[in-house]
Amino acid sequence: MPRGPKAAAVGLAEGERAELERLLRRRGVGQALAQRIRIALSCAEPGATNLGVARASGVSRPTVATWRRRFAAHRLEGLTDAPRSGAPRRIDDGAVERLVALTLEEAPRNATHWSTRAMARRAGMSQSAVSRIWRAFGLRPRRAETFKLSSDPAFIDKVRGLVGLYLAPPERALVLCVDESWAAERTNQIQAAPGTAPAFPIGPGRPERRTHDYRRHGGTLDLFAALDAKAGTVIGACERGRHRSIEFRAFLDRVERGVPPGLELHLVLDNLKTHKTRLIHDWLVKRPHFHLHVTPTSASWLNLVECWFALLSRRRLERGAFASTGDLEAAILAYSAETNTNPKPFVWSKSADDILASVARFCQRTSNSRH
Repeated sequence: MPRGPKAAAVGLAEGERAELERLLRRRGVGQALAQRIRIALSCAEPGATNLGVARASGVSRPTVATWRRRFAAHRLEGLTDAPRSGAPRRIDDGAVERLVALTLEEAPRNATHWSTRAMARRAGMSQSAVSRIWRAFGLRPRRAETFKLSSDPAFIDKVRGLVGLYLAPPERALVLCVDESWAAERTNQIQAAPGTAPAFPIGPGRPERRTHDYRRHGGTLDLFAALDAKAGTVIGACERGRHRSIEFRAFLDRVERGVPPGLELHLVLDNLKTHKTRLIHDWLVKRPHFHLHVTPTSASWLNLVECWFALLSRRRLERGAFASTGDLEAAILAYSAETNTNPKPFVWSKSADDILASVARFCQRTSNSRH
């Protein structure tokens, strides 16, 4: 014999059932509301008991009884959370709007940007309230980013050509992205310069610590690299502080030896003067299967090998301690060999039209861009 109060009767009209099922399919519906909708739909089935629905839904019997009763009394509105008690709001929507307007439209008198303390004094709020409002609207006045717009007159044509190579490479051809590391590093060259004291290792609640000063061991190292845009493998060579055209030609010889014969080679590279000397021109004339594609000025982000240089720098060089250029070269070549053992190509996803449209929108928002 059943115990407890009788389960509330749940009957669904055709339109009501369709509305519940539509809400259940909606991507933005929360997990809690979705579970309550499923309980309501299950309870509407003929002969459905609270215990049976609880077992099928993986929840407790009191949970099913609660939401069944609330749905029977208030329908869909009964499945939402009731307003909870708490302290009344002390900052109304008008005050929030004024704070956001101050952040976007004014600057402090004695600083270049707002801090939470300065804005709290200006707006008459607490510092924690300013922080919460800024987080809610994604405002971070302390951060600033730089940008560089290319002034290359052939920018559009070059973007379409390079992106076309990445998205639809020619048949029986390799697309190789070529560059020298000295043009990609934050300093002008890769240096063997360990700290003056050993680093303190990471510990609980403590990051790794390194000395700010360092010792130079003499000599710098430049890395030439050619990234296969499709396969993700790298052909690399290190030179001791030289980036002349003769070293670049020697690297092109290495590239020619390292690729299968009979393929057309499309090289993506920048406007560096060592790429345009008579020595390189004569070398290319004798090899018509080599095709050069030059990136626009101030647009090195179009060269995929820059992504590989960034990973090399961040993962292996920035916090490395190298006693000599030999140790530095060994670390670079080991990372290159590891890349070739387990290559992961960089996937270009944006079309040329998307890129040009984004640049156009940015130019329209930037005053005096002259683009």
